[in-house]
Amino acid sequence: MPILGGKEDEVFEKIEEHVEVVGETLGALKELIRAYLDGDVESAEKLVKAVEGKESQADELRREVELMLYGGAFIPANRGDYARLSELIDNVADAAESAAHVLIFAKPDVPADLKMEIWELVEESLKTFDYLKEAVLSLNRDVDDALRLSKKTEEQEEKADKVEYDLLRKIFESSTLSTYAKLIWNQVITKIGDVADRAEDASDQVMLMAIKRR
Repeated sequence: MPILGGKEDEVFEKIEEHVEVVGETLGALKELIRAYLDGDVESAEKLVKAVEGKESQADELRREVELMLYGGAFIPANRGDYARLSELIDNVADAAESAAHVLIFAKPDVPADLKMEIWELVEESLKTFDYLKEAVLSLNRDVDDALRLSKKTEEQEEKADKVEYDLLRKIFESSTLSTYAKLIWNQVITKIGDVADRAEDASDQVMLMAIKRR
């Protein structure tokens, strides 16, 4: 049962919609990277438009949340918390779009021996957002659950961070990749890792808000 009510519920429904669209942005990024790793560059290039479209939709929803907040929903002391949460959630979509752009604009050679490790990083980074999404949804249902899921988000980010570190080390130790490819993959891998980092940033805000509402 929702904890809030009235205008607050309407704002939270918009935040839930925002989280959903950010998740769809990540889903499009995942499809893009899968196609690129499989050598289907043409499909990957087309999927950039899907990532961009979802990211733009997420931006619009963030603006709608802010307009609703400053139009009278929540007491002034709490508006900033929700505006900040929406901004941090939106940063995840921004990170996804940035990763897609670097990969497609630069088109580095795919290191065959590291393809599985790159895919592992994608899955582990995006899984961080899965926990964040559930944490956000729990804010209006069960603050204890929101706290638990925020902690799971943090733990998953640490796991993704380790995968990122190990992969970067292997990239720079590779004897088959050109210097150019190493530099580009460094950017791509870092930006994929940014998805997890931004999700963890948002989970910190969820945790703060959940503690306030206990």
